[in-house]
Amino acid sequence: MRAFLAIAASVAFITAAVAQPKPASPDPATPAVTTPNSPNNAGAPAAGANSFTEGQAKSRLEDSGFSNVSDLTKDQNGVWRGKGSKGGKSVDVSVDYQGNITPR
Repeated sequence: MRAFLAIAASVAFITAAVAQPKPASPDPATPAVTTPNSPNNAGAPAAGANSFTEGQAKSRLEDSGFSNVSDLTKDQNGVWRGKGSKGGKSVDVSVDYQGNITPR
């Protein structure tokens, strides 16, 4: 009985060690969501499954200084795209799944 328990415990330990999740990004320094103090990803807007709602994307843009945010739609790459104003200029803007804001 002890041998069986020792084998079962070993199998459970090995299974747990092998089943460790891998990071979503190959670069662990890349955050899942950017914060106001972190720089935009140089490759932004990044394609990916975007969990931001339209309201959250709009709020993120407004918190970054954009006003008159409108026409937000999520494209086939999961990037929210729309229009906004900043510094008196109307620009196209996007918010990717990491929260990166990219004006064009």
